[in-house]
Amino acid sequence: MVDNFENEFFGIGIQNGKTPENLGVLWRSAQNLGASFIFTIGNRYAKQSSDTHNAVKSMPYFHYDTFDEFFKNLPKGARIVGVELTDKAEDLETFHHPRRCVYLLGAEDHGLSHKAIEKSHFLVKFKSQLSLNVSVAGSIVMYDRGINKPRS
Repeated sequence: MVDNFENEFFGIGIQNGKTPENLGVLWRSAQNLGASFIFTIGNRYAKQSSDTHNAVKSMPYFHYDTFDEFFKNLPKGARIVGVELTDKAEDLETFHHPRRCVYLLGAEDHGLSHKAIEKSHFLVKFKSQLSLNVSVAGSIVMYDRGINKPRS
């Protein structure tokens, strides 16, 4: 029998995303880069032409009205990796991704909520002078996860 805590997986989602086009691009990247599921907190997904693979129909999609609802429903053993441009965040280039995690991205204009930052098990950032488009940032994080480096 397989011990589920040995299996790796990750999901990725956006808290209070502002533009549906960014969701579509992120979902397309998630499907291509190996995500197990996608989610939204606050604002809901709406079908977008930018989701050309229709990822929302091809992989599990979850919606949570609030951060608390999301936090209560985290997959067992999963760690939250908040993606936030802050001094407290670890550099993505040297970060050891957890085996089981959920990557959480913030809204394009406000970033993650204070509660999301506080509850994240890890915060990561990467070399960028200014904030990036949320779908670009998420794609970079997922690409980095796919690089052969140690897991925590």
